[in-house]
Amino acid sequence: MSFDIKELYQAVILDHNRNPRNFHLIEPCTHHAEGHNPLCGDQIELYLNIEEGIIKEIAFQGEGCAISTASSSMMTEAIKGKSIAEAEALFQRFHNAVTLEDVDSGDLGSLEILMGVRDYPTRVKCATLPWHALYSAIHAKDEIAQTE
Repeated sequence: MSFDIKELYQAVILDHNRNPRNFHLIEPCTHHAEGHNPLCGDQIELYLNIEEGIIKEIAFQGEGCAISTASSSMMTEAIKGKSIAEAEALFQRFHNAVTLEDVDSGDLGSLEILMGVRDYPTRVKCATLPWHALYSAIHAKDEIAQTE
């Protein structure tokens, strides 16, 4: 990662950590999931309102490191208004982009900046935690989403 990209990566992470978007409770909500990263201590709760297969509202609460919070914030911005199928496809593209080498980031938009976690393997789980919680919420899994 070049110096300019590293600076941008850090700036975006810090911005979303200090001013997380969609950081609130949705009550009532149609879908809910919890996520926990035992390695880092990140804990999030994800709330969604899904109507006719479209994610109308999405928000999160919790405590976590800067990467986990930024990823949660950016994910909620990227997912809102998408169909469940579009959200699942974006989850897969994002997961592949941050976990696999030489992967075309495809249409990740602003999420592409999070690909910088590949340079810090222990932080990949921080970035993917909200996405695993999203999957659990969509599929109404009655378990805490983990990155292990």
